[in-house]
Amino acid sequence: TSAGEVDLSVPKLRLAPFETAIIERYRRRESSVEESLIEMSLAGVSVRRVEDVTELLWGSRVSASTVSNLNQKVYGKIEEWRNRAIGGEYPYVFVDGIYLKRSWGGEMTSVSVLVAIGVSEDGYREILGACEGASESKECWRSFLVSLRERGLNGVRLFTSDKHLGFLESASEVFPDAKWQRCTVHFFRNLMTKIPRNKLASAMPLLKATYAQEDKEATLKKVADVEQKLCDMGLKSAADLYRKGVMETLTYLDFPHEHWRSIRTNNILERLNREIRRRTRVVGCFPDGESALMLVCARLRHVATKEWSTKRYLNMKHLYEMEKENELKREQEKDGNVA
Repeated sequence: TSAGEVDLSVPKLRLAPFETAIIERYRRRESSVEESLIEMSLAGVSVRRVEDVTELLWGSRVSASTVSNLNQKVYGKIEEWRNRAIGGEYPYVFVDGIYLKRSWGGEMTSVSVLVAIGVSEDGYREILGACEGASESKECWRSFLVSLRERGLNGVRLFTSDKHLGFLESASEVFPDAKWQRCTVHFFRNLMTKIPRNKLASAMPLLKATYAQEDKEATLKKVADVEQKLCDMGLKSAADLYRKGVMETLTYLDFPHEHWRSIRTNNILERLNREIRRRTRVVGCFPDGESALMLVCARLRHVATKEWSTKRYLNMKHLYEMEKENELKREQEKDGNVA
């Protein structure tokens, strides 16, 4: 129990089994103790470390197999949560994959877990789903996106992600009406590989100026200016990469100005990935892909029940007002052409 180990004397009756109303038959731990063990495991405490903690708290040592068995009970509920129905619209969806280590045929290989986060029509963040993928291939991404659509995901206006070719091909098939925003942070990292270290200090403020303009017209003018300045600095390879990829990072300009800072990067998922890695680092190498997926989903669900999902992320009225204005303009233009 939470007060320590307690010895109970159970009466033995010949003609009738004895059961108490307080403690279930064959139970060896209070439910509060079991919940504490599960909470410690999901919070990032290693299974071996839980043994030492329980001995300090309650005076009795709980084995690693006991903690693993308790986690298996939780994984059933997590699987239900992972496959739950999705209701309502999610205009903004952020997707990414995280790689973990697993044992496969006596060798250590990588397994990817694909994660999607959506911003609902009310402006709140929600973890839409996660699935295991051998890699971030087109087949894995398509299977994941199809499962999200079948569970009820709709109303997607924008996907934000890194430039995964498998995702881009799949998203255009499964959600043909949705636009794609390339994460500007990942784009910067790609550009930094083309810039010498001694020129980074002068080149980075120049690149960041692209996304500091007040409107779309000023941004497009700045793009041409930045490309020319990169060439003048002798950074021709960086200028070529910038010219080829910068327009993929400017899709956010078609959406409300109030949302620009939040939808042009994948930082919302990068923060969750750090939480996942903090927990999975304790494990090191997973025995299989399913155990990796379950632990990642357990951590995602743990984070989703906290303040993360109860705090409004964006005011979505700006998006819907903008869409109404655009629709009104199109109708006026159509009437004018008819006249």
